[in-house]
Amino acid sequence: MSTHQGFGAAVSDVTTMVDRSVRLSRRNVDTLFVAILLPLMMMALFVYVFGGAIDTGTQYINYVVPGILLLTTGYGAASTAMAVADDMTRGMIDRLRSLPIRSFALLTGHVTASVVRNAVSTGIVILASLAMGFRPNAGVVDWLAAIGLLLLYVVALSWLAAALGVIAKSVESASALGFFMLFVPYLSSAFVRTETMPAFLRPISKHQPITPVIEAVRSFLTGTPLGSNGWIALAWCGGLLVFSTALATLLYRRRTTR
Repeated sequence: MSTHQGFGAAVSDVTTMVDRSVRLSRRNVDTLFVAILLPLMMMALFVYVFGGAIDTGTQYINYVVPGILLLTTGYGAASTAMAVADDMTRGMIDRLRSLPIRSFALLTGHVTASVVRNAVSTGIVILASLAMGFRPNAGVVDWLAAIGLLLLYVVALSWLAAALGVIAKSVESASALGFFMLFVPYLSSAFVRTETMPAFLRPISKHQPITPVIEAVRSFLTGTPLGSNGWIALAWCGGLLVFSTALATLLYRRRTTR
């Protein structure tokens, strides 16, 4: 088989799995609904209930929206872990072994579907935030930078979720493993400034990977100082992407060759 034919077959395998995963996402409306509804409820809760008591030096909704956007991607990625675990535990892998489909195509399909789901949910959250009073002052380049960084973060987080789904023994355990994706943003600058946190928690909040991503997105959308957050966010997201892709691929090969 020539290199061109091999590449074409690989693309065909990935396209087939992407189409399958997207169709499954369309059928699983309740998961997409929850991934949209929960961030909207969190945004409404913090803006309308807690926002008046939190001093961020600016309108609270302008402060909190970037954090809500990353929280939204966490909900979307968590569902990826459950979808992968479902395939790993309910016979899908056995069926794939009997077909001439490359092993990486299944995970790539799930990750791509995750990106599509996150694009839909993030767009809805942005529209809702604008209706609630969010007023970004970003130009076209700033919006593109924010979207590009969010996209890199979503892809990296989705591959990590895929790795968690591979090692999970059930859909329920995959949900538990993915819990940290929903919890980590609460220990960042998503909802309050890190300097207002207790002294023992402040270093964790400042130096964990979510905070520079949030601060970079916040800078792009609302004009806060970027500083070194842009490069740090890119380094964290790029490193997480490389690590997660390699980990998911390795774990998948080990589990499917047993």
